[in-house]
Formats: sequence, C-alpha cells, structure tokens
Amino acid sequence: MKHFQNSLLAVILIAISLNSCNTKETVTETRPNIILVMADDQGWGDMAYNGHPVLQTPNFDNLSASGLRFDHFYAAAPVCSPTRGSVMTGRHPNRFGCFSWGHTLRPQEITIAEALQSAGYVTGHFGKWHLGSVENGSPVSPGASGFDEWISSPNFFDNNPILSREGTAVQMHGESSMVTTEIALEFIRKYADLEQPFFAVVWFGSPHVPHIAAKGDSALYPGLEPHLQHFYGEISGMDHAMGKLRQELKDLGIRNNTLLWYCSDNGGLPKVGATGGRGHKSDIYEGGLRVPAIIEWPAKIPQPGVAGIPANTYDIYPTLLEVAGIQPANQPVLDGISLLPAMEQKEHQRSRPMGFWQYPVRGKITPAHKWMSDLLEAQKQGKAVSDSARLVLDAGDISVQYPTDSLPGHSAWIDWPWKLHRIQDESGEITMELYHLEQDSMEQNNLADLEAEKVQSMLPELEKWQESVVQSLNGRDYR
Repeated sequence: MKHFQNSLLAVILIAISLNSCNTKETVTETRPNIILVMADDQGWGDMAYNGHPVLQTPNFDNLSASGLRFDHFYAAAPVCSPTRGSVMTGRHPNRFGCFSWGHTLRPQEITIAEALQSAGYVTGHFGKWHLGSVENGSPVSPGASGFDEWISSPNFFDNNPILSREGTAVQMHGESSMVTTEIALEFIRKYADLEQPFFAVVWFGSPHVPHIAAKGDSALYPGLEPHLQHFYGEISGMDHAMGKLRQELKDLGIRNNTLLWYCSDNGGLPKVGATGGRGHKSDIYEGGLRVPAIIEWPAKIPQPGVAGIPANTYDIYPTLLEVAGIQPANQPVLDGISLLPAMEQKEHQRSRPMGFWQYPVRGKITPAHKWMSDLLEAQKQGKAVSDSARLVLDAGDISVQYPTDSLPGHSAWIDWPWKLHRIQDESGEITMELYHLEQDSMEQNNLADLEAEKVQSMLPELEKWQESVVQSLNGRDYR
C-alpha cells in the first residue's frame, strides 16, 4: 500500500512539474499568436514571386517559399473598406451596409477582435482602419470594435503620418509601412513572453495613391518614370517592413506558433498595378478581386505549399475561430468557411461557393491627413474637434429597408471553376456572363449562351444568396 501511495505521489509530482514547465507551450500550441497583415491596393501581380518583371520583393518571395501560398485568393469586395469589414466579421460587407470605401462597420456586428478577446487574447490594431472613426466616443473606432490597444488612421496614410493612439493624435516619423510595423512590434514585444496569446492587425497604407516612396526604396528602380519608381518603391517599403516583422518573430522565439497571414484589400491599380485578370480595383472581374495571399505558421504548416482551394477574405474570421476554438453566441450568418483543413492539406475543394456584390452606392470621403491634422491641432489648443459627424454616431442605425425583389448592381458567384456574373443596370435590365476560370482566367470568353444550363443552375443560388444578404442588411440578424 505504501509503495502504491509513493508511486501515485511520484506520478502526481511529475505531472505537476511537467505542467508548470510547459504551461505556455500547451496554451500556445492550441492558441497561436495571430498577426494579420494587409496591403492597400496591391494587385495579385504586384509581387516578384508572381512573375512581376521589375518589382523587388525578396521578403515576400521568401514568405511565399516557406508558407502556404494561395494563388486564387479573393478580396470580398473590389475596394478597401468593405474588404476590411469582411475580415473583421466573416461576412459579405453588404450584410452590414459597408457598400464601398468610407462606409463603416455596424456596432451590432461581432468582430474577430471581440471573439478573440473572449478567448483570452490581447488584441491590437495598427495602421489603416477605414471602418469608422479613430476618435474617442465613436461606436465604430478600433477600441469600440474589440481592440485593447490601437494606433490607427481613419484611411490610407503616407510617410511621417499622424496616427491616433487610442484617440490621441501622435506625429510619427519614418516610411509609412515601417512605422506601422514598428508600432505593431511594440505591442508584440510586450506580450511575446506572456502566456496570454496576442492578436495583431497590421494594415499598411501602401501602395495607395499618392505614391511617395522613401528615397532608398524609389532608388531601387533607376531609369523608370518617377511615378513608377514611387509605386514600386512603396511596395518595396512594405517588403522591408515584412522582413523586419518576420525577423523579429524569430528573434523573440515565437515564430513557430505565430500564425502570420498576408493579403491585400482589393485588386491592382489601373495604369501602374499588375492584376490577376481582367480589370482592376473597383471591378468585380478577377483583376479587381484576386489578390496575393500567404499564410505562415510553422507549427501547423511545416512544409511550404500552394493551396488548391479558392479562398476569400471573409474566410479569415471562421478560420481564426476554429484555430482558437471559439464558438461565439448569437453568431450572425457567415459567408466564409474555415481554411484550417486546407492548411492541413485535408481539403482541396471549396465546400461553399463565393458571392460578390457591388451594390450601386457611392463611397464616402475620409480625408485622413486633414482629419488627423485637425485632431492634433485641436489637442495642442486643449480643444476637441467640433465636427461630431466624424464620430459616425449613427453607424448602428437601420432606418432604410432595402427591397429583395430588385438586386441592382454587379454581382458574381464563383462555384469553382465557374464564375457567373449578374449585371443589373439602372433600368433593371439584367445581363449574364459566364466564365470558366481554369481555362479563361482573363474572363474573355463569355459562355453564358453556350452553357445556358450552367447559368440556370447557378443563377438561383446567386439570387438566393443576394436575398439573404439584403435580409441581413435590413437588420434580421440582430433580432
């Protein structure tokens, strides 16, 4: 009996010892640190690893060679704010009225930052926000949307930006992407050695117009027209910042179990950018939606690879929920799917089609530099900015009810490899286009007449999805 008791005691002591030694590893194995990095207006082709003949992106090239690369990754929308809203919610942005640039989140939405907070993550947002205000008192600031710490801009920003540190304007100095990375690294260093995992959103302001590269970055492209030197230089600036971020993760000893996810917010720019197909930013065609995307997570993705599954920015939210083991209560309908099986090489076909819809609503001007300069000057004078409209206090109002019997604008439905376009003009006339993306990535050969049965099978699915989106838009998901 005494021998049994001694043996049992030894087992207990060993278990306690192992638990005390490996608590951090046990926690972080199941709940990795998470970093989401996003470019502003970088097209699929604006990467050396995707064949660009001029761009120098050695850090992105290395990332693509060591992680899981997505060659058919889509922004949920062809412009910035809606796509960013899709990342935050896992939902198509029209569901919460974020139709175009300058539109906001709704406070009623569950964000990925709030969900991860509930699982014990410390959360931070750094860089471009463009989903609401960055002033105190707003219902759609980063702080009101689940971020514990934030240093953010209401829209894109250039070198030496003025950013909002949790409502206080702060003058920063340096190349814009490196500034964003450095402030994110302040946050990461603070929490790297703690058992509590962190969630960091790092959203660059480049390569959005106007293109003003740092001198050393534009100098990488001698002999080119100045506007191209600056455009390419801004992308090289992002590349340097990504190299700095990844090296710091190694130096801190947290690279292995940090999920680093990179993508862009919409397709490439006209005239200077290189897209992944027909059209460019603002188009529902491939050139406006297809973007570069890479996931690096050595603990889960030990070998580099190329994902065989098409994916979307609204897949980020459900993927991170599964990664962190979270099931939010009262979760509104999601459009995205978890990509964790794709990371584990267990899934090579998408389980659900992808819907896109450019509703004919104009964007809202958000002049970040002016607004942040105003805030900085007001602070110096001990005053508050008097324009309360900048707080977007009505962001949660649902005063307009949209019809479900009219579905205006340009929508599309990708049931791989088929892509159906439904284009409804102002008069209500509808035009259909159908493309086989594996055979025609440039969407040049409209097969709608030849493949009428395919159109008739896909169109009801698209319109049913659109009706669901309108019901969400009208507030059904919050009742």
